[in-house]
Amino acid sequence: MGLTADQAERAGHRIRVVDVDTGGKVAGAGLYADGYTGRARMVVDEDHGLLLGVTMVGPAIEELIHSATVAVAAQVPVSRLWHAVPCFPSISEVWLRLLEAYRDTTTAEQRH
Repeated sequence: MGLTADQAERAGHRIRVVDVDTGGKVAGAGLYADGYTGRARMVVDEDHGLLLGVTMVGPAIEELIHSATVAVAAQVPVSRLWHAVPCFPSISEVWLRLLEAYRDTTTAEQRH
């Protein structure tokens, strides 16, 4: 949904890409299927704090495409997404894991 990292860079955006292993990081994915594998990526405009694009692959991930569409199309700030708590335990926890990864890379960059 939205722009890929390559498209965003070509459009002149200063971006950060965050990737999450859905099968390894999302507790609810293990309830969906043993050995669940999947990946999620969000592309964030660093100057405006907005999602430019979201890519998700894996079983049952199609249920999350609408939430990605709303976040990108409505230009919801990443900081506001923290208030949209996902269901637990479910695959939608991937949103929380993406936000945590974004926060953690921000914190790590600030330390350097």
